[in-house]
Amino acid sequence: MLTDDRLGRARKPVLYALVSLIAVVTGQTVLWTCSGLLGWDPVPSNITSVAVGSIPSYVLNRYWVWGKRGKNHFWKEVAPFWGMAVLGLLLSTVAVAVAAEWNDATIVLAAANLAAFGVIWVGKFFVLHHVLFKEHGDQGADDEVVIPA
Repeated sequence: MLTDDRLGRARKPVLYALVSLIAVVTGQTVLWTCSGLLGWDPVPSNITSVAVGSIPSYVLNRYWVWGKRGKNHFWKEVAPFWGMAVLGLLLSTVAVAVAAEWNDATIVLAAANLAAFGVIWVGKFFVLHHVLFKEHGDQGADDEVVIPA
């Protein structure tokens, strides 16, 4: 039986998954538009898609998932978040470049992009939850992280 406490702890991973879905849809739409419709090369298409998809990801994670309000802290929140976005960008760009050598069809590029971000998705949750958006009053022993299935 799920208690209110367990439901509260399950809330962030579920919301994080929903934000990730929004960011994926945004990024994939940009990737398909740049690569498939505009005929851009794979790497610039991927860079643009990651940059655009990261904007709703940051905003929704900060305000909706972790309920942060007030001033954004550049060095404590923004820079590390974008650092993770750059890590995802590098990994996905390598994956897209390798995939493009095999087959430059937009669907192959999109799959490579998704696979690369899937690799870092779980780790990013832990960093956001335990480092970037951690409540100052939180006690580490009380934080139980539930990973969405």
